[in-house]
Amino acid sequence: MITTRFAPSPTGYLHIGGLRTALFSWLWAKRNQGKFLLRIEDTDLSRNSDEALDAILRAFDWVGMSYDGEALYQSKRFELYKQYIDQLLDEGKAYKCYMSKEELATLREEQMAKGERTRYDGRYRDFTGTPPEGVEPVIRIKAPQEGRISFVDGVKGAFSVDASEVDDFVIARAGGVPTYNFVVAIDDALMGLTDVIRGDDHLYNTPKQMVVYEALGFDIPNFYHVAMINNEQGKKLSKRDGATDVMEYKTLGYLPEALLNFLVRLGWSHGDQEIFSVEEMIALFDPKDINKSASNYNLDKLLWLNAHYIKNKPHEELAELLKEYGVDITTHEKRDLILNATKERGKTMVELANQIHLILNAPAEYDAKASKKAFKGEALSILSAFATRLKDAKALNTPADYHAVIEQIVAEREIGFGKIGQPLRVALLGRMTGSGLDEIMMILGVDEVLKRIDSAIEFQTQKA
Repeated sequence: MITTRFAPSPTGYLHIGGLRTALFSWLWAKRNQGKFLLRIEDTDLSRNSDEALDAILRAFDWVGMSYDGEALYQSKRFELYKQYIDQLLDEGKAYKCYMSKEELATLREEQMAKGERTRYDGRYRDFTGTPPEGVEPVIRIKAPQEGRISFVDGVKGAFSVDASEVDDFVIARAGGVPTYNFVVAIDDALMGLTDVIRGDDHLYNTPKQMVVYEALGFDIPNFYHVAMINNEQGKKLSKRDGATDVMEYKTLGYLPEALLNFLVRLGWSHGDQEIFSVEEMIALFDPKDINKSASNYNLDKLLWLNAHYIKNKPHEELAELLKEYGVDITTHEKRDLILNATKERGKTMVELANQIHLILNAPAEYDAKASKKAFKGEALSILSAFATRLKDAKALNTPADYHAVIEQIVAEREIGFGKIGQPLRVALLGRMTGSGLDEIMMILGVDEVLKRIDSAIEFQTQKA
């Protein structure tokens, strides 16, 4: 059974790079009817944040990426790690190192002065003497001293380092706290992982983890190291570029399906296809198809995808989601008309909510620049004539009926459409932009349209 995992650290919020890694792992498990597990790497007790952990779990819930079983917390497994440390010590595969911080610093200075790579020199590897007083030892694992450490990465291909590149690294600090590479290898093995998909910043951790696997007799999983996400200029993605808390994307008005679709295309493709449902992602995803090179974050692409999902989401769902952005039209008799009039203009849920709010709430003020342009010359007279025609109209049951009244004014006064369209739009919305006038008037109804026209005329008359 294919078993994958995602292992965030609750020292910070889940960002989109982490979510993409989780998505790849989740898709591969789902495609193979396998298991996707969640492990919380919270051994750094001084930096852990309950708030960050909550944000990680909420992000998973928001995007709908459920994990199998209970989340595993490393902080609750210290006794287990200690058992394996003791096992390696008993088997002579690990040893206590009494090298002080001062000695280690001196060694590094000497190596740097000689132009050598800084590394532990193994001086306590076979130590049998009397331990120095006052030094609490760390535990180091015995790494191989000859040959090469090699594996085939599912993304990068064959990867190999000389054994001499991996020194006897620390697996438990003074005081007994286990180190990252040690506990990761143990947990991945005991959780039954078959495939580890993670960022390529972990590529050079893999040889160290393989040393642990070998020492403890664990099976080594398949590795897939995914290239990083860069910004649009090809440089490291920063918070300003989009490397922010995943839940911030919800606040900004992005739909989870749009974000997942966007992320799956950052480093993976299936022909020229751009739009993927979750079901399609599961059916088509294979980590062997992940690109070797880094991908670039593209905000325009994300907005395009988000707009697509907004336009195609059922109105009942869309109305329910809008409540989180301050607009409740779930029981509005013209709900569908409102959404049809606005959803083409909203690239995010925030923009959509603003468009709807603009229509349903009379202008508290009029944009100065728009007013100056719209309410000049005969504009107020044209608006007044339009209002009169609107009052006399026998049937205003469709947007086309309202448009017919506009056409009457245009024909009678021999003016261009803009002469009525611009002042009417500002009168209704307080600004020059917005949805189609016919739809807006149909949504508001004749009485509200007349009320807003009267208010605009009164405001401009007093201003003059």
